[in-house]
Amino acid sequence: MKILIKNGTVLTAEDEFRADVLTDGEKITAIGTDLPENTADRVIDASGKYVMPGGIDQHVHYSFVYKGSRVRGFETTNACTVGGTTTVVEFVNQEKGRGLIESLSDYDRNYVKGISMVDYAFHPVLTDARPEVFEEIKDLPGIGCITMKLFMAYKGQFFHADDETIIRALAAGKEAGVTVMLHAENADMVDYLTKKLIAEGKTGAYYHALSRPPIVEGEATQRAIRLAEMCQAPVYIVHVTCREALSAIKEAQQKGLPVAGETCAHYLLFDESSLALPNDEGAKFVCSPALRTKDHQPYLWEALRNGWLNAVSSDHCGFDWAVQKHLGMGKGCTFADIPNGAPSVQNRLNAIWTYGVCEGKLSRQKFVEIMSTNPARINGLAGKGHIAPGYDADIVIFDPDYRGIMSANTCLEGVDYSIYEGMEQKGRPETVLLRGKVIVEHGIYTGKKGDGKKIFCRKDQ
Repeated sequence: MKILIKNGTVLTAEDEFRADVLTDGEKITAIGTDLPENTADRVIDASGKYVMPGGIDQHVHYSFVYKGSRVRGFETTNACTVGGTTTVVEFVNQEKGRGLIESLSDYDRNYVKGISMVDYAFHPVLTDARPEVFEEIKDLPGIGCITMKLFMAYKGQFFHADDETIIRALAAGKEAGVTVMLHAENADMVDYLTKKLIAEGKTGAYYHALSRPPIVEGEATQRAIRLAEMCQAPVYIVHVTCREALSAIKEAQQKGLPVAGETCAHYLLFDESSLALPNDEGAKFVCSPALRTKDHQPYLWEALRNGWLNAVSSDHCGFDWAVQKHLGMGKGCTFADIPNGAPSVQNRLNAIWTYGVCEGKLSRQKFVEIMSTNPARINGLAGKGHIAPGYDADIVIFDPDYRGIMSANTCLEGVDYSIYEGMEQKGRPETVLLRGKVIVEHGIYTGKKGDGKKIFCRKDQ
């Protein structure tokens, strides 16, 4: 099917111009002025709207389990589409006693393939550091994975990695062309502070932030960079939240080291006061690393503008409030029992447009760069993240004049709350195409389960 998008303003990471966009099947085939309508099967008028590449969220959790609580899965990825995201990269924990590749294959077959409503790729997460698992790393590019993750945090959890494990992964990753991504928090510091606070009777959600202060993230980020430098390997720091971690990344980049990082929308927009909300509402905002004080936020925005951080992800984690996060505050429970993470994939683009672009913190070009173009490059997603002939027809027609309120009532994330509840929304994805198929019209999901396909990531993208 040929679709002609007329009279819109095309946004890319480098430019902005009035043009028509023609798609044929799954690809963009032409961009120009006054393209003839009689060559298309459908014409969409984008007058007064922006035409931009579909969002790419490189940091989502649809399989995460925290102390027995499991998040909502890929059956809720229609939430991505109405938020303008057409591709996600999911972190998949290696199962104990099984290999990385076996774990990925089984997860895809049982929980994703034929279910996902957006295109997807995987970051395997190394959790079981047996010698044969490190041997598998060289085979990851052959199955379309050029990144992998380890957790420096969460002492005592099965997915915690010590320094030796990280070093071995970095060394093997370098040889294989696989970039190691690290959740950088000092697990021993967190463990000590958590036990100390609980012993002092400081058990409410707010104390989650005090159990993992910025120094915890700063130390781990600095250590991660030093481990990578020793191995002469690239490293990517996920969900950067604070000046301490950012300073370490900037210093490494100034030395020419292959160090990069991302932040997340909630660290740009929320602060630790949310954790102190009454009636245990603060539990909704428990995530790791923790929310910081407001004074860290200007540094994160500056880092995005200057390229010290190169993406804004959601770190989507779909736990329910009533039966998971709130019960974590039940009798005999503490902040340490609250499942970490928040549902946020639907409002990632809307929130950053509203509170970033509309408030002058980001240009429209930088918005496209950090929400789509850079994630495509970082993760080797060939043909995605840009509007040009030959690219996938993953297209968002964005209405900047829309005004609304973000709410759980309008979210499709499958959970009973939104951290963005009651916040103003300026603009929205009006129409969304996934590889040339219209899956959102008038802001309403019109696609079907299984529209998404697995994307093979390539290092040379």
